[in-house]
Amino acid sequence: MYQRELTPLRTRSFFLFGPRGVGKSTLLKTSFKKNDIKLWIDLLDEELNRRLLLHPKELEALCQNLKKGDWVVIDEVQKVPGLLNYVQRLIESKNLKFALTGSSARKLKRESANLLGGRAHAYNLFTLSHAELGSDFKLQAALEMGLLPTIWGDQEKESQKDYLRGYVNNYIRQEIKEEQVVRKLEPFLHFLEIAAQMNTEPINHTKIAHDAGVDNKAVERYYEILVDTWLGFFLPPYDRSVRKQQLQRSKFYFFDTGVCRALAQTLNVSLSPSTTEYGRAFENFIMIEIQKINAYLKKDFRLSYIRTKDDLEVDLVIKTPDQKILLIEIKSSSNVDTNRMGALVNLKKDIKADSLWVFSNDKTRRGYKDLTVWPWREGLAQLHKL
Repeated sequence: MYQRELTPLRTRSFFLFGPRGVGKSTLLKTSFKKNDIKLWIDLLDEELNRRLLLHPKELEALCQNLKKGDWVVIDEVQKVPGLLNYVQRLIESKNLKFALTGSSARKLKRESANLLGGRAHAYNLFTLSHAELGSDFKLQAALEMGLLPTIWGDQEKESQKDYLRGYVNNYIRQEIKEEQVVRKLEPFLHFLEIAAQMNTEPINHTKIAHDAGVDNKAVERYYEILVDTWLGFFLPPYDRSVRKQQLQRSKFYFFDTGVCRALAQTLNVSLSPSTTEYGRAFENFIMIEIQKINAYLKKDFRLSYIRTKDDLEVDLVIKTPDQKILLIEIKSSSNVDTNRMGALVNLKKDIKADSLWVFSNDKTRRGYKDLTVWPWREGLAQLHKL
């Protein structure tokens, strides 16, 4: 078991969101001392789920003997959104505290669920980070199999693949089916495979719609489902004008490289350095690590990217709360050729960015007048300090 970087404040109730399998329940069990949690309600228990779905008021009876300040966990609260009205009442009337986990915001949004405005913090939990894994971390394994906790508790590669296939087949597909968020499941499953193959690229709705056999609106809705179930995130285009016209399409990144490869059905394909596939997996990995830093350390970075119509690209633009602009280019190479960075240096000057960094597999840091090449671990460590 690994120590997680996220430590929810316990001054008040909180939501803990994230995809299934990232360790939300485990985090709660390790964050609280023994016997601190007085009641644990697991809505994956079908019988209990059914009872509370029909009679959400029963939550008050379950909490009848609890005292002021006692903690209650409701696991996968999105399965019975009606409970949240009674959660609010119990917070106000009995001063109870609730830890509420959820792997989907879709149902909560659709049913206009009570999100306890101002009465509860909200946190997001991601897959394991390289820092959490410490000396156990192996980049090749992370790129090929991802960073779900179960993967790192299993050293057998074929078993890891089976877990990822099961995750895709038994969780993602079943979750979507249960929530009834798509009319027909097959086009959505086809979309998932295509979206995984196009991971890290600007979204081309028309092409994806044609390949999946649906219309553009369906593709937009499908991507919204992925975001609402924390299976990925958008990276929007940079919001200020640059000298050369930008593409105005967001990129999409899946939350885990292993799950993405399972969806794309490429788990049996080894990732070799210097290949396009390796480079895309490395970019996905770095983007996810930066998302974790932003969320866990409450950096409030605004993240975007730039790609012009003549294919000049900056993988990531970070705008800090004090309005500084940092450009980050992600290169999986172990020997970045800075002589080919002239266009990016010019772009940095055009938009008056404060810094241009390259995150790479280089072994040592190299500093130049207009840019810095960072070994990716050191580069991420620098983001901690911003």
